[in-house]
Amino acid sequence: MRKTISFSTILLGLAVALLTGCGDGNLIGPDNELEVTNAIDQFQFQLTDLVEVDDTRSYTWENTGTQATIDISQAITGGSAFLTILDADGTVLYQEDIADDSDTTTPVGVAGGWRIEVRLESVTGTFNFRVQKTT
Repeated sequence: MRKTISFSTILLGLAVALLTGCGDGNLIGPDNELEVTNAIDQFQFQLTDLVEVDDTRSYTWENTGTQATIDISQAITGGSAFLTILDADGTVLYQEDIADDSDTTTPVGVAGGWRIEVRLESVTGTFNFRVQKTT
């Protein structure tokens, strides 16, 4: 007896294979105790107990100044956590791996709604950072 497989069964099998083979890893969850303070002229972000987390978070932060200081504290043991900061015109003022722990001051940018983006790629560990208007 000859068995036939329907086209829809083949498509279902392919979909399952693709979805399980292309997992995005772990996302930020309650165990990571995400804390964000987004206030005028001061932004803070903290994550703990990350285990191979892949996720991206983006925020609009109001900076009434034209520069900001960046303070980073981290205990990242694996992966990469990228911090990108763009001014109100969309100019990239800062783009570094948080694991490099590079505290600095941004170049001069345009005041207004700045974008802060955190992109995690298989990150294991804990980190926090603060971005604050330069006085």
